[in-house]
Amino acid sequence: MTRMGRIGIIEAKTYGRRKNLSNRKLFTPWSLKGVTLKNRIVMSPMCMYSSHEKDGKVQPFHMTHYISRAVGQVGLIMVEATAVTPQGRISDQDLGIWDDAHIDGLAALTSQIKTYGSKTAIQLAHAGRKAEVEGTIYGPSAIPFDENSRTPVEMTKEDIKETVQAFKKGAERAKAAGFDIIEIHGAHGYLINEFLSPLSNKREDEYGGSPENRYRLLREVIDAVKEVWAGPLFVRVSASDYKTKGLDVADYVGFAKWMKEQGVDLIDVSSGAVVPADINVFPGYQVGFADTIRAQAEIQTGAVGLITSGLQAEEILQNGRADLIFVARELLRDPYWPKTAAKQLNTKIEGPVQYDRAW
Repeated sequence: MTRMGRIGIIEAKTYGRRKNLSNRKLFTPWSLKGVTLKNRIVMSPMCMYSSHEKDGKVQPFHMTHYISRAVGQVGLIMVEATAVTPQGRISDQDLGIWDDAHIDGLAALTSQIKTYGSKTAIQLAHAGRKAEVEGTIYGPSAIPFDENSRTPVEMTKEDIKETVQAFKKGAERAKAAGFDIIEIHGAHGYLINEFLSPLSNKREDEYGGSPENRYRLLREVIDAVKEVWAGPLFVRVSASDYKTKGLDVADYVGFAKWMKEQGVDLIDVSSGAVVPADINVFPGYQVGFADTIRAQAEIQTGAVGLITSGLQAEEILQNGRADLIFVARELLRDPYWPKTAAKQLNTKIEGPVQYDRAW
């Protein structure tokens, strides 16, 4: 056999290995506490500002928006930041879960998403000092986000207690609505993030000062949620404040260890937004944070942030840098991104039966 012939055989074998579908980790199942995702693709929570003013209920837009991504074969659909109190909304068009009247709309949404084989999650949230609703807004300290923002009222201990209970009631309603997974929003400069960061928390009581004290609100929220929720529990964090004297990923390794001790199953790792900051943004710019927390806290993580291709997602998973891939804007541009990613990975995935001829 000629040398070129031998090279041809080697290339053919290599190409065959590349086509081995079992190696495509992005499209392998992920299971936890009786919940199994058909793949590792998560629709990241993204506010749509589409509820009726002061209503907080699911609208036809939400049904179309989320269900279309389930048709597109996303493994887990996470509903946007959903406010546990009226004052905790980012805007007056946010989804809400502060009232039992919200349950029916959310239940209809989860039921339809599951029809297409996706699992469902909801992000429970309180906007804190970044709320843009009318009336009083609250924060750990009376410090505005920036010079153009309103000054929040410093929360009393009774305010904190009521907020913890609001997260607990939100979890109860999420369970009633049929969600498979709950995520607590502790990132992006909203209330829990404000308590965690020394840049926004200047309290001198047991909720301020030391890392243990600044973590106390999140600790109480997790404990309260777990009183009524036995399913998978995620927490989203901002792993860097991008400011001197602010928090960085090393601080969040410590927080993640505490969360793991409390029974949190996965850390959804984002960054920034607790104070204005210049952030160097590039493809996968937050993946290193997820990698560090996963390795050093020994807890599962989700990676998010300018992840736009199947090849990029596969690299993150194959190198053990995260366990789930949270896709945000790319799923706004392409509701069928899982199929796009599969094509990039030379992999075939099953689509909805209605699309068999084209899928």
